Amino acid sequence: MFRILLKKEFLVELKSKEISASMLTFGIAVILIFAFSFNVPPDIMSTFAPGLFWVMTLFISTLGLHRMYAYEKEFDAFGFLISAPVDRGLIFLAKWVSGTLYLVITDLFILPPFLLFLQLQVSVSIGLAALVLIFGNLGLMVLGSLVSGLAMRAKMSEVLLPVLLFPLASPVMIAATKASAGLLKGEPFQSWQVWVFILGTFIISFGLVGFLVFDHITEE
Repeated sequence: MFRILLKKEFLVELKSKEISASMLTFGIAVILIFAFSFNVPPDIMSTFAPGLFWVMTLFISTLGLHRMYAYEKEFDAFGFLISAPVDRGLIFLAKWVSGTLYLVITDLFILPPFLLFLQLQVSVSIGLAALVLIFGNLGLMVLGSLVSGLAMRAKMSEVLLPVLLFPLASPVMIAATKASAGLLKGEPFQSWQVWVFILGTFIISFGLVGFLVFDHITEE
């Protein structure tokens, strides 16, 4: 059943391309704003680059989360979905996994222009970079999927989502930024691995919470 729900998410996106197109366009716009707003040498910019990247990713994830649940709000399709004979925790997992995949793909597309426009030259381990990127995106999306399900039925869900998400996502943002900074500085993994462990703990904890309580937060 999980694969069917996940396939549904991907098929809807392949048909409309609203999530990927909006996330990519917004990401490029944010990069251009960063590039033309800061006029500092590359060595100083490299200090701020990890924080800027994850702030940009947080904004992109908020836009993607809103579009993911906007499909179900139309004609109250989400009501039909949760009334189906399926564990609602699987609906949460499908939203989480599909949203993470959208976010990772978007980050991979916008990372080259991010480095180009901010005049950054990096030489890092691809494996460690992928680990930090995936863990950071998983952390943002596990929390975002839970908060989106909670705020979706509110009249002003577009406003409520970032209001709830941004403060709760601060541990993920801090840990992902610290891990990225250590990676860019070329520090050994042992010196910043604690931030990766924090991300992993956050992902597992909120993944279990979301799976267990999604049934209750989606009640009419």
